[in-house]
Amino acid sequence: MTGAAVAITASFAPSAGAAATGTVNLVAYSTPSAAYTAIAKAFSESPAGKNITVAGSYGASGTQEKNVAAGQAADVVNFSLAPDMDKLVTAGLVSPNWDKVGPDHGNVTDSVVVFIVRPGNPKHIHGWSDLVKPGVQVVTPNPFSSGSARWNLAAAYGAELKLGKTPAQADRYLGQLLKNTVSQPTSASTALAAFTSGTGDVLLDYEDDAIAATNKGEAIQYVIPKQDILIENPIAVTTNAQNPAGAKTFVNYLLSKRGQELWAIEGYRPVLPAAAAAVGVTFPNPAQLFTIKYLGGWTKVVKTLFDPTSGVITTIEGQLGQSTASG
Repeated sequence: MTGAAVAITASFAPSAGAAATGTVNLVAYSTPSAAYTAIAKAFSESPAGKNITVAGSYGASGTQEKNVAAGQAADVVNFSLAPDMDKLVTAGLVSPNWDKVGPDHGNVTDSVVVFIVRPGNPKHIHGWSDLVKPGVQVVTPNPFSSGSARWNLAAAYGAELKLGKTPAQADRYLGQLLKNTVSQPTSASTALAAFTSGTGDVLLDYEDDAIAATNKGEAIQYVIPKQDILIENPIAVTTNAQNPAGAKTFVNYLLSKRGQELWAIEGYRPVLPAAAAAVGVTFPNPAQLFTIKYLGGWTKVVKTLFDPTSGVITTIEGQLGQSTASG
């Protein structure tokens, strides 16, 4: 699925020297499309951005990475997870040092996995064990197109380990979870649309997606499990950017204190922690919050869970008749 192109005019903090001008092509995962539009509106009220236009393209993270690798114009890329960025490093389209930029190693926002449920939480879903009870219908995107889905399943696997289970028991849990899954849309955004349209009892999703849906008045509630993963969303300027000055100005603003405050207002956990407090936003801290490093890092997780021939998830999905085709 090719992300839909959306043109938005934005203003950014001025960089050193002459002010940046022209168009910045942003290629991002699907979830922050509305946030980017809102932040761009705030930017457009600043004189610094009067000569910069951002053209945003949004879609499933893995699909967006493939689009850029295949030649889609991109000055800035913002993916769901680091492996998608690393594929563009291999393709020579992103610097190998992308994860050494900014205050949080190349990440622009954080989040956590939440359980989005129906009003009143009729299935009484509070923890990971509730997701595998008989009759509970789960929605989560397909992990072979969606970065959100990979975060969801990495969170589930790590949560089992935090609960004292062995890796083999965590593998079996993933099998039970996916067996209870009734829909696997291509991205977090399409999964949320399916859920709000009536599919399933619980949706695994980003916290920021749940906050946005709540703010829009959707009939949902969400639960933050005690065992959870810190989602880290990377951003980078591409090596073949047609407007590198504009791209750097844009990214610098997103990583600045004001940019991080705007992300917090939109429901994203800022990589500058003080930014949330500055705008009166509070994010609950799960009791047992872990990062991808707890699972050995993305290289190990991808090999263990998502390897196209031997991954635990690949095997389970194949047995369930789900697509394991990437993108």
